[in-house]
Amino acid sequence: MIFNPKEISLKENQNLRDALVHLNKGGIQIALVINEDDKLIGTISDGDIRRALLKNKSLDCSVLKIMNPEFISLKESYKNKLALELMKKNSINQIPILDDLGRVKDILCLQELIPVPIEQKNAVVIMAGGEGKRLRPYTDECPKPMLCVSGKPILQTLLEKSIEGGFKNYFFSVNYLKEQIINFFKDGSDWGVDITYLIEKKPLGTAGSLSLLPKDLKYPFIVMNGDILTKFDYKSLINFHNENSAYATICVREHSTDIPFGVIESDGLQLKRIIEKPTLSHLVNAGVYTFDPEVVKYIDPDSYIDIPELILKLKKFNKKVLICPIHEYWLDIGRKETLMEANDSWNNQQ
Repeated sequence: MIFNPKEISLKENQNLRDALVHLNKGGIQIALVINEDDKLIGTISDGDIRRALLKNKSLDCSVLKIMNPEFISLKESYKNKLALELMKKNSINQIPILDDLGRVKDILCLQELIPVPIEQKNAVVIMAGGEGKRLRPYTDECPKPMLCVSGKPILQTLLEKSIEGGFKNYFFSVNYLKEQIINFFKDGSDWGVDITYLIEKKPLGTAGSLSLLPKDLKYPFIVMNGDILTKFDYKSLINFHNENSAYATICVREHSTDIPFGVIESDGLQLKRIIEKPTLSHLVNAGVYTFDPEVVKYIDPDSYIDIPELILKLKKFNKKVLICPIHEYWLDIGRKETLMEANDSWNNQQ
């Protein structure tokens, strides 16, 4: 590959915020930490970032505290002999290639060594049955997932993005103006995949249609809303879910709200302090999930239920529910202003 190490290299004095920028800018899901002699001292992967965010690490946290100093690398003379074997053995997607002084000369990526993505056994369910009331009049005669961003239907973009990860088995949950979706995608053969339709006779909420899934699913499956756009790698979600032995995994996104006033903290009538125009940060539901196939046992057939209610139900039964942070590009296009934003920003993101 044509590779410029400077594009994804960080110095020892940089922080988690810088790592996020470099990780997304490089497009190969890895950032490198080098010392003043340009020697590689650590790597930062998607997984390292997500673990840091889950531990509530500050964006100002030093890269030295989140990097992996025990990274796997190869010398230039061995890169073509051992790379693929090491990647498979250690479940990694990139290997830095170093010179005799430990400086990065190249990076080998699994997608280059195996250009055709490894087929995933996990199914993908896309919720495409909503009316899109907030997007009227655009959705008066067009289902929300069929609205176009950058010249193609949102649902097609979602499909093609997950196909890049090797996913072949799809279920589209449809209701409102469903014929437009079914007539466009048919059985999925035009994209080299299998598409089955979960047809709601009545609105079943964001989780109710999961009761229509086949009972013989053997692997955790992904569920995503049909009105989001993200550069998130869905294989990473499956890996995260499996590595942590989760029953359900919810993808989350950090959302910040600026308060345009001074916020007062008090103890009764006594003023404690004034925080001038603070920014509040929360984790919000990103609309992407992974579930154990047995989750359908907790959904009553032909009954309305939304995913948040299903999640709370699983918690009551002591099922392991985890969160997986998304730091990649993500946008909910359920509102007119974000639909316009998507048309300007989607193709400009790595």
